[in-house]
Amino acid sequence: MNVLSLISTKGGAGKTTVAANLGGVLADSGLRVLLLDLDSQPTLSSYYALRESREAGSYELIAQRLTVPEQVISATVIQHLDLILSNDRAGHISPLLLHAPDGRLRLRNLLPAFQDRYDVLIVDTQGARSIVVEMAILASDCALCPVPPEMLAARELRRGTLGLFEELEPYRYLGIVLPSVKLLLNQVNANRRDTRLIMQSLRASFQSDPHVSVCTTVIPDRVAYPNAASLGLPVHRVEPTPPPGSRSPCAAEVMRALAIELFPQWTAQLLVSGAQVPGQLSATERRLIRRG
Repeated sequence: MNVLSLISTKGGAGKTTVAANLGGVLADSGLRVLLLDLDSQPTLSSYYALRESREAGSYELIAQRLTVPEQVISATVIQHLDLILSNDRAGHISPLLLHAPDGRLRLRNLLPAFQDRYDVLIVDTQGARSIVVEMAILASDCALCPVPPEMLAARELRRGTLGLFEELEPYRYLGIVLPSVKLLLNQVNANRRDTRLIMQSLRASFQSDPHVSVCTTVIPDRVAYPNAASLGLPVHRVEPTPPPGSRSPCAAEVMRALAIELFPQWTAQLLVSGAQVPGQLSATERRLIRRG
């Protein structure tokens, strides 16, 4: 099971949108995907409608070490896509982990319980520095950091997000390999000159960094993404082909390219499913998209 965490100490970077849509495109490719919502503001938990809902969620998983799938895992209406709901609105998990012997390693120690049930685990985290975010990082194979192409976001990336990874370096002495860090340029308007300059600067800054790289895939600032969230659908179903007159790739191409970049071992499955995206829409979904 590959574990991918969405990390950014800056709110509004687009972590939840990326997590939901990446999970959707992987699930529609036939992969077994589990979403874990660790954000105390549980947007991911309400992105997709649920086919089967469980009362237990992230609090029981982390605080009580509850890993029984029938008790802690809810099923979304998207086939192959399950979810562990966020139910820690009061933020009790953080102080609990601070005083626990296995605090930052709690999630890492719990994951073997799901190893044989899923191909991919995607963890959504809160937009702030916390022990919960550190726990997610230490449990991950890869950390994906969405970065809006804005100067303030670029500064926060270095000071906050990447600073957090540096503080976790001592865990290497415990034999824990820190995840690779991939920066994802998100909400990009390539027509703006300042945006292009910031993108070029970011790519140049990390060109020779062995631990941090910038994704080739770029998420454009397109209306399809908020529309998909409003409809509760993966964006690759909402925009399977480019809109008339558009010169940029459609959302389906973008999300599939990102999935292939992050999980190259499943390239064949993702490419095959890509040719079938329009047919995956139900009549109800097509009506919703036309209304949207």
